[in-house]
Amino acid sequence: MLVGHFAVGLAAIRVEPTVSIGTLVLASMMADLLWCIFLIIGIEHVQFKPGIGAANYFSASDTVMSHSLLMDGVWAGLLAAAYFLKRRNPRGAWVIFGVVLSHWLLDWISHRPDMPLSPGVHRYFGLGLWSSIPAAITVEGGFWLLAMILYARATHARKRTGVYVYWTVAAVLTLAWYNNLAGPPPRDPHVAPVASFLFFSLAVAWAYWMNRLRPCLGTTG
Repeated sequence: MLVGHFAVGLAAIRVEPTVSIGTLVLASMMADLLWCIFLIIGIEHVQFKPGIGAANYFSASDTVMSHSLLMDGVWAGLLAAAYFLKRRNPRGAWVIFGVVLSHWLLDWISHRPDMPLSPGVHRYFGLGLWSSIPAAITVEGGFWLLAMILYARATHARKRTGVYVYWTVAAVLTLAWYNNLAGPPPRDPHVAPVASFLFFSLAVAWAYWMNRLRPCLGTTG
């Protein structure tokens, strides 16, 4: 998934509005940010084949450190612990833990059976939602639309900038997601993890910016 992960971050603000949307989006994308880093340094490996749509051209042969259920639990615990040590907010820490861990669940729904359980366990899972573009648009797209509306209603734009920037970046994320669903593979697989890391990082930075442009009552960061 792509916008499905961002949707979890946006929707989670309704569960715990004292956690900043930037931190929640960071939590939702933590597995993918680590995946990019691990690809760049050679710890993990994926292959890009000819085809249209990520379900056809993307093959995750080794993503156990960033995307296995066990390791996602480890990363969730570390981020939640770091947040708790800084903010002393146990409820917020548990929400962050759940948002990080949701990444595996959503990828299990969208991926073909390539989602690992833990290092050393050679069993893989996945329902393959992305194999059907209409189904992916309906399920993931519907969740994304709902999350965008929930976040917009839970926040208030101080100026028009908060409206324009929010919806413009949301549209860019939507287009990037559709390109993953129905577009061709990256032209240069070696550049893909670097480009993805920059894209995800900018999206997280945008979310932190939203804290100032669209504050939520009780947000502390």
